[in-house]
Amino acid sequence: MFDFLKSDKKKQQEAAEKATYGDAAAATKAAAERMAAAAPPKPASKPTPKPAPVPPKPAAHAPAPHHTPTPASAAHKAVPAAPVPPAAKRRTYTVRPGDSLSAIAHRELGNEGRWRELYAMNKAVVGSNPDLIRPGMVLTLPN
Repeated sequence: MFDFLKSDKKKQQEAAEKATYGDAAAATKAAAERMAAAAPPKPASKPTPKPAPVPPKPAAHAPAPHHTPTPASAAHKAVPAAPVPPAAKRRTYTVRPGDSLSAIAHRELGNEGRWRELYAMNKAVVGSNPDLIRPGMVLTLPN
């Protein structure tokens, strides 16, 4: 718009830049070609070895391995039922109105984050939703 204010020298520089680079796409392509030419050659890829065969799953009657939930575990992930300790060592807790698994874990186990462990041990009693515990449920507490 204000070309008449530009000096002749600036006009010549802009014209030279346009001639050298053309448009932005051409400049980008030229830069990519220069970088590809300067890059070292890629080593030949080796064929990928075949994966080892997957061992068959254990029979349904075999006991599941013990799993202790970690802080990285989430409630929406499948939580296998933990083995229940013998009756002599078992501690229980009866759910009261207003309780939640995290509140019970905090009060009885000393760590609110252990609610996943509590849920894993009592999944058969609680069901698939750990947020739905009812007063009167008897929960087994981990040691």
